[in-house]
Amino acid sequence: MNSSPLLLIDALKAVASQLIVLHHLAAYGPMSAAIEPHAPWLLESLFEYGRLAVQVFIVIGGFLAARSLAPEGVSRIGHPLSAIWRRCFRLAIPYFAAIALALLVNWTVRTGLAHDGMDGPPSPVQVLTNLLMLQSILGIESVSAGLWYVAIDLQLFALMVLLIALSARPGMAIPAPWLVGLVAVASLFWFNRQASGDAWAPYFFGAYGLGAMAWWSGRSPHPWRWLMAILAVGLIALTLEFRLRILIALITAIVLMSGVRHPSWRIPGLLRALIHWLGAMSYSVFLVHYPVCMLINAGIVRTWGAAPVPNGIGLALAWACSILAGALFYRFVEQRGMLLGLAGAKPRPGIARLGQQPDRTTRN
Repeated sequence: MNSSPLLLIDALKAVASQLIVLHHLAAYGPMSAAIEPHAPWLLESLFEYGRLAVQVFIVIGGFLAARSLAPEGVSRIGHPLSAIWRRCFRLAIPYFAAIALALLVNWTVRTGLAHDGMDGPPSPVQVLTNLLMLQSILGIESVSAGLWYVAIDLQLFALMVLLIALSARPGMAIPAPWLVGLVAVASLFWFNRQASGDAWAPYFFGAYGLGAMAWWSGRSPHPWRWLMAILAVGLIALTLEFRLRILIALITAIVLMSGVRHPSWRIPGLLRALIHWLGAMSYSVFLVHYPVCMLINAGIVRTWGAAPVPNGIGLALAWACSILAGALFYRFVEQRGMLLGLAGAKPRPGIARLGQQPDRTTRN
């Protein structure tokens, strides 16, 4: 893949990660509660629609998985379990570091910046289930917003590996794109409509499969057939039950497909560098922004209470510090984890209180 599709992916990841940060700033903590009477539409919109940016990451995940596992539609997986283990290792090091940071901030806020209404410390069982990526499956609260996505990403990648490996077995008559497509259709038409299944990969595999289809369509000599098939499946799924998250996934897949087929971009070098920087560290920003935002929430509310101007400045500061923390985390944790991996072988009805554990409202 040449640099232009990669730049498009970085741009999508950069925008999506910033929307997720803004979504959580609107959803959690007293700063947003202090600002809400002065900008209700903005905060409600960020809460309601910012979380949909997760769909962009899921589609990109399927796109990149297809590119690495079966770039021409034929499996190049050596050992499926080894491929899954490498992905697990790639995700786990920054994931564990993010949990450690969340626990440290939780302790700091409770001991030095405590205020009325804070939740208590996470229990050992809660921490253990988060470390094992089982919190959503077991119905236990996450210690930080966004951790659920890492567990789903690993499930989705594992399911993709197994499907592509299955397509390569002797006597198997279904090519990898068709097998992945069939499971994606089942997800879009059925599994994604069952809200109780949102702790498991089949719920999200429709969006992941659309990303894979976008990659394979971009490599096909008949891209219009793929486009018609993607549009038909997406429109039927939306007709069965309109879901804005599926519409976002469908649009993202079409944008990615277009980026592979028509890669000519002319962007100034400085803007290109900024897009690449924000896109490269988007996973790190996704992991660390919540504890950073909660720490700044605690400091602002303890010092200025509900005064709107300091809280508005605090929201902007939390956003900027989330980007800075993500850059540092990417440099010193995620990149080193990637190097180790290579050596060894990615409701509201109201505003939540500060310290309240993140729930599953961002899971759409």
